[in-house]
Amino acid sequence: MFKIKLDRAAICLAACLMGAPVLAQEDQGAYVSIELNAAQPVENGCRISFLVQNGHNLDIEQAVYEAVLFDTEGRVDRLTLFDFGALPSARPRVRQFVVPGLACPSLSRLLINGAETCAGDNVPDSACSTDLELRSRTDIEVLG
Repeated sequence: MFKIKLDRAAICLAACLMGAPVLAQEDQGAYVSIELNAAQPVENGCRISFLVQNGHNLDIEQAVYEAVLFDTEGRVDRLTLFDFGALPSARPRVRQFVVPGLACPSLSRLLINGAETCAGDNVPDSACSTDLELRSRTDIEVLG
């Protein structure tokens, strides 16, 4: 009788261990990460560089985000769209945008207001906004 209980316990343990990597793989994805990586002055504007990662197991064919840029006094400077284009699954991409008429030192905050477009085969509309991870490597705060 003791041997049967031990065998059942071993089977349960093996089943749990076999299922763990599958769960870890599923939990690993299901997000989009946007990092404001740099803001550099260019002639007549500011070049903003982002590092973007699609953590979903599906390619996103087009991701467009609505962004609000705030000046150093907290006022809205402008509302704009950043078209990040195609975001292949599990592959980082760098995207750069030149914002004309913007002095980089006057930019204090960047608010990702939401996803304007999130498209791809079998990609749900919420894939670009649910569990959106935002961060900044600059002095400019990124909110969402």
